[in-house]
Amino acid sequence: MKLSKLFLPLTLGLLCAASVGAATLFPVVMGGRWGYADKSGKIIVNPQFDRAEVFSGNLAAAKLDKWGYVDNTGHFLINPQFDDATMFSEGLAEVSVGGKSGYVDTSGKYVVNPQFDEARPFVEKLAAVKLDHHWGFIDKTGKIVINPQFDDVGGFSDGLAAAKLGKVYGYVDASGKFVINPQFDHAGEFKEGLAAISLGGHWGFIDKTGKMVINPQFDDASFFVKGLAPAKLGKVWGYVDPSGKFAINPQFDDAGTYAEGLARVKSGGHWGYVDTQGKFAINPQFDEAMDFSNGLARVGLGGGFTSNFTGRKSAMWTPTGITSGIRTSKSLSEDHSTATFDTVMSYNRSL
Repeated sequence: MKLSKLFLPLTLGLLCAASVGAATLFPVVMGGRWGYADKSGKIIVNPQFDRAEVFSGNLAAAKLDKWGYVDNTGHFLINPQFDDATMFSEGLAEVSVGGKSGYVDTSGKYVVNPQFDEARPFVEKLAAVKLDHHWGFIDKTGKIVINPQFDDVGGFSDGLAAAKLGKVYGYVDASGKFVINPQFDHAGEFKEGLAAISLGGHWGFIDKTGKMVINPQFDDASFFVKGLAPAKLGKVWGYVDPSGKFAINPQFDDAGTYAEGLARVKSGGHWGYVDTQGKFAINPQFDEAMDFSNGLARVGLGGGFTSNFTGRKSAMWTPTGITSGIRTSKSLSEDHSTATFDTVMSYNRSL
């Protein structure tokens, strides 16, 4: 697990889906065309797009030559017109035209005209934008509230954002003032009042005043979720509590953060899921694994991700890895598959 880019938005890899009543929709590929299926594998939106992304609210970016946004019936509510398009965040989506990025609202109207070299999602009412090789922040009107001056930035979390000057990171507040001076080799987002940082090749944790709460001692670390954070000692991972004590002893080849009460871990060359006590809830058996979201996690069998899913208590998967739908291990003799998918999309392409 490489965490040297903890300052980037940490939604990559999350299994995302759109609520449609009691159901959820997942982007899938059939015959090279993209559409959407629900949890049972039933096709809800026939494969017809060049590409389709996960939903945010009631809209998802979809491509037919150009990018636009569709609803949960597959109808374009915002016509294809963009060179690139990302998920909506706080009511706005970053889109690009002619090599410049701006933001549209859910009606497709430009709120911030394309003008930036790069742009990231709005978080805590501010979005990171890049102009002339430097990063700053704008508000939802497009007004620059923190002048582009940093070599890199993260999104705001708990009122602070990591910002890089030269080769070191510190943290700025919403006015752009350094609250924690640049001094770290790497810097992560604040979660539960703490942020993972690295100094001299080792990772520790600071609080929002910049005080070192857990001294740099780990070979890698990630962020806290409900009082537990993955931390690496030597070649193995465990989970530490906010005091820095290992609550789950280092024993895994790799480890992710907790999501919906379970964390993906790698042991003996395969991925499984442990609970907050470190006990395996789903034994290691997968070649690849992602976090839980909406009760499902995307997993890989037979060399990579396809449309294999596992449930929290009963595995939902296609044993071959060349998908034949979605199957539930509540009764492995029962075939609940309704479609054959080439792949299932469950990550945010834009981040």
